[in-house]
Amino acid sequence: MTLLAAWLAIVSDWSATFPQQRTFYRAVRQALGALVCLGRRCLSRIIWTNGGQQRSWSSEYFLHSRCQWEPQTLFAPVLRRALAYCPGRLVGVAVDDTRLRKTGRCIPQAFYQRDPLSPPFHVNLMLGLRYLQASLLLPLYRLGNVGCRALPIRFEEVSRVKKPSRKASEEAWKQYNRMTKLYNLSQRFVQTMSQLRQQLDAAGGQDKILLLAGDGSFCNRTCLRAPRHRTELVARARKDAGLCFRAPQGSRRFYDPQKFTPEQVRQDESRPWKQTKVFYGGKRRKIRYKDLAGVHWRRGGGRIPLRLLVVAPTPYRKRQSSRLYYRQPAYLLTTDRKSSAQQLLQIYFDRWQIEVNHREEKDTLGVGQAQLWNVHAVPKQPVMVVAAYSALLLASLQAFGIERGKAYQPLPKWRRSAHRPSCLDLVTLLRKEIVEHPELIKKLHVRPRDRDLTEAAAA
Repeated sequence: MTLLAAWLAIVSDWSATFPQQRTFYRAVRQALGALVCLGRRCLSRIIWTNGGQQRSWSSEYFLHSRCQWEPQTLFAPVLRRALAYCPGRLVGVAVDDTRLRKTGRCIPQAFYQRDPLSPPFHVNLMLGLRYLQASLLLPLYRLGNVGCRALPIRFEEVSRVKKPSRKASEEAWKQYNRMTKLYNLSQRFVQTMSQLRQQLDAAGGQDKILLLAGDGSFCNRTCLRAPRHRTELVARARKDAGLCFRAPQGSRRFYDPQKFTPEQVRQDESRPWKQTKVFYGGKRRKIRYKDLAGVHWRRGGGRIPLRLLVVAPTPYRKRQSSRLYYRQPAYLLTTDRKSSAQQLLQIYFDRWQIEVNHREEKDTLGVGQAQLWNVHAVPKQPVMVVAAYSALLLASLQAFGIERGKAYQPLPKWRRSAHRPSCLDLVTLLRKEIVEHPELIKKLHVRPRDRDLTEAAAA
């Protein structure tokens, strides 16, 4: 099986999402063009890549602005097929928000926000969109000597509530204050948590526990106190969070008045360190941790019992002959009190793969570079590209397995050996197979030639 054939088999299930067969072909054609396009991924260059530069372009833009289809349903085929790579009881899903830069002042969803690339001593602002992404964590290290692979299964635009002007009425400001409490990032995370549970059940994972791994922005009372059904949360906590145990029996108090912080637990020599192995950095490595169950965070989880995991700083060397350096310790709070600490720590270590997704989506695939301003089209087109990227990652597993085999281009001389293919490897192979197997995309009305890709990049 070729990579292109495996990718087309996955996206063939998109036909139920679109109202007509022609709009389905148009969506698949655009998604394929967004993957193999050279240069900036604006929609006009994607149309040129597909050989449609001499045809009317209106229908290509109308696919996002006028055609009625639900973007999040494009991830259902990926989740249904990828669930076979998660044999355990826990299904790890990494959740994080990301920002797409925009320059158009007429985009309703764009707003000024903190630039994550700004230096720590000076906060900069950027105009852009904010998306909340969820990626399924595939434990491929159970099958071979490769790391975890994250497949995006949700990519939802989460814009903020528009702030009224200074001259607005008092009622408008009260309405704004009410809306900011209902429509913020934490509330959208709670909605996403419920929707992910429904998607997992529809994909055949009714007997599995959904474990969401998030960073410190999701460790708050809104996320921890949200109702959960067969869903758990593990998130990074502050080192100075005020924790406590429950008061002894017979007391009228619920919380023990004696408080402690995660940093104090790490420094407490009376609590011994435990040791386990997790897979990260290409092999299984030993880490030290402390496990403290039955804690309460009065300002966060309230009366919900939590579990504290303190991970000791990991030693590393910049080179073989240099001295040891230490990374910062990690403090994790989780609602899962039954699973082993090794499982929870492994899923949280795998959460870093969602950052790899963000880098490949922006740098390699140019998500968010399409020049759209329609209120319906702006949030749709990036979702379709991310869904195509997720299907491409899954297609590589189905076609060639988990390792980087001979099907991909050989690495250059200055590169070290790679255990798994990168996104650039997949895109390069996909461009090659489009030229060599035009019969697979005959229905899409795409003219595959190397010259067309080059000319589209210069357009």
